Amino acid sequence: MPVRLKKLIGTVIIVALVVIYALVATTVASYRLAESAWYVHLLYFLFTGVLWVVPAMFVIRWMERPQKNKQG
Repeated sequence: MPVRLKKLIGTVIIVALVVIYALVATTVASYRLAESAWYVHLLYFLFTGVLWVVPAMFVIRWMERPQKNKQG
């Protein structure tokens, strides 16, 4: 797969990941943490704000993997 196509696909995946992850994290916080104290909200959003990096790291690693040489 060409490097430029790989980077385009990876970029689209990361943007979609961030948008979907933010919507899910905010929805969960709205329903589960509505009556919680401010520090519970702070800890939740600190944790979920850093957690999206893990799947993004795998996508970036895939994007940066060198292209396989086709020798025939």
